[in-house]
Amino acid sequence: MTPLVSPSCLAGLRVLDMSRVLAGPWAGQMLGDLGAEVIKIERPGTGDDTRGWGPPYLRDQEGAETSESAYFLCANRNKKSVTIDMTHTDGQKLLARLAQSSDILIENFKVGGLKKYGLDFEQLHKLNPRLIYCSITGFGQTGPYAPRAGYDFLVQAMGGLMSVTGQKDEAPQKVGVAITDILTGLHATVAILAALAHRHATGRGQHIDLSLLDTQIASLANQSSSYLVTGVAPSRLGNSHPSIVPYQDLPTSDGAMIVAVGNDAQFARLCECLGQPGWAADVRFATNRSRVENRALLEPLMKQETMRESTAYWVALLEKAGVPCGPVNSIADVFEDPHVKARGARFEMEHPLAGHVPLVANPIRLSESPVDYRLPPPLLGQHTRDVLKDILGFEETDLDRLQQTGVISQG
Repeated sequence: MTPLVSPSCLAGLRVLDMSRVLAGPWAGQMLGDLGAEVIKIERPGTGDDTRGWGPPYLRDQEGAETSESAYFLCANRNKKSVTIDMTHTDGQKLLARLAQSSDILIENFKVGGLKKYGLDFEQLHKLNPRLIYCSITGFGQTGPYAPRAGYDFLVQAMGGLMSVTGQKDEAPQKVGVAITDILTGLHATVAILAALAHRHATGRGQHIDLSLLDTQIASLANQSSSYLVTGVAPSRLGNSHPSIVPYQDLPTSDGAMIVAVGNDAQFARLCECLGQPGWAADVRFATNRSRVENRALLEPLMKQETMRESTAYWVALLEKAGVPCGPVNSIADVFEDPHVKARGARFEMEHPLAGHVPLVANPIRLSESPVDYRLPPPLLGQHTRDVLKDILGFEETDLDRLQQTGVISQG
């Protein structure tokens, strides 16, 4: 007997993704991976800003660059690309009709930016009271900064993240990926799923107000809590941890490794491996509290020992002893790691220009309704005519007229 396959969690839901760049598209991709139909609305001609954020660009089967940037590819699978000019009255009507037939709308225009097009929450809620409308902005719908444009780098600075990132005596640093955008996209997904549960109980949609700054501040976690408890703002410590020692990078004879000691027993095993068992009984180092207070004494001693052998030597020895550790991998190293390969972090999908496109797998693993990869990141306007025919019932002659007047374009 063939086993039954459960449908994806969000199968049957339709998402109108009117967002660009990363935070909104990340949420849209997450919903798409979980089974929702995601219609990505893009500007005719240029599309999502990130289509042009390169190099690098995907190459076609002859090796020539396509117009698909690597940046765009990371956040836009499982979506249908529909190009509509919302500045045109007919374009506004098309989008309103699509919103009427959708469950969720994601947008990241400036506060009030969609009102003049009749596409703000208040107007669309009247047309579709069940619509869950998620607005992602830099600073939220209220407050003195609400009208400002917001970008990940800017918010990492304004939200305090850069103040605790980087070496102690050097300039503040941003995180190497747009982490505030990613976290905002994940919070948007959680909020949308909560709103779906509320709609299931009440029959009504609602407006979600999500900002990069709010998300960044909430994600400071123990760092913000430390400030609120003590009144002292945390400072930069490089790769060291403000409350745990040793929880940092240590040099080796051929590079560096990470040691993440979470308790005193692990520290004692580390000391044995380093050939210094006496450190675990030393009152200056015996407890985490004493190690934090005396980190300036302990760190040089540890570094002196770890520099004697290679990263591979220490990782093998410490893993055997049950001390959390690991190498500092490049991204190339990551995708060559046997465990990463075994977990299937890299996979490929068929692509109309490149033949196949490499992508990073969704980390969610559901036993009954697994993530579903159905569509590769779309070409600009690839699905415009099909979506308008299938959802709104347009005839070819109607679509020809809309295309001739510039309201839509077909990739």
